[in-house]
Amino acid sequence: MSHIGSLNESPLHEAVKNWYAAPGDETEVPVEGYVIDLVRADGELVEVQTAHFGQMRAKLDALLTGHRLRLVYPVAQAKWIVKVSEEGEILSRRKSPKAGRVESVFGELVSIPHLLAHPNSRLDVLLIQAEEVWRSHDKGGKRGWRRGGWIIHEKRLLEVVACHSFTESAQLGALLPETLPTPFTTAELAAHTRLPRRLAGQMAYCLREMGQIQAAGKRGRAWLYERAAVGSEGE
Repeated sequence: MSHIGSLNESPLHEAVKNWYAAPGDETEVPVEGYVIDLVRADGELVEVQTAHFGQMRAKLDALLTGHRLRLVYPVAQAKWIVKVSEEGEILSRRKSPKAGRVESVFGELVSIPHLLAHPNSRLDVLLIQAEEVWRSHDKGGKRGWRRGGWIIHEKRLLEVVACHSFTESAQLGALLPETLPTPFTTAELAAHTRLPRRLAGQMAYCLREMGQIQAAGKRGRAWLYERAAVGSEGE
């Protein structure tokens, strides 16, 4: 029996699952060889995935054949970092300058850009407020090099701010800003969306794979894109 998501359920994962649960739903249900986070009373499968969509490709393909499946991706619109000692004492709490957005999902969709091509699939991007607990990591007198010796111990849900649901690729294509020129580069996409350049590139890749935009030549060394007249997934 296998999980689609993490075998070791995190507090964030469990809290999001519980937020979705309604009377009549069942949690941790075996379905065709996999343990599903939540099975709704109407038969819909709900899976919470906080990262690594690529690991789910084969499993999603197997389940989508005969089941409606809702993939839930929580994004921290606001996040507080809590540093605790090895004894669990809170040392500090500060708000992270990083703010997640709906478009953050493209960083994961690069692994499965054709997810919404299947009529049984649905994608929820859950904007949340969260806490990230950092613990000091010091073993044998050697501190970790990442985050100045701190490691992420766990993530916690504080509040659900909004839920954005997508059932077809055209709805993701609608995230392109109206101010975007035609044609446009990924640098221009980044500027008009105020997204990091890498994420803008991932957004362009996904929307191209979904048939929402298409290549329109090059400007110097930069590829140009334009909105597709008719969305055609996979072209």
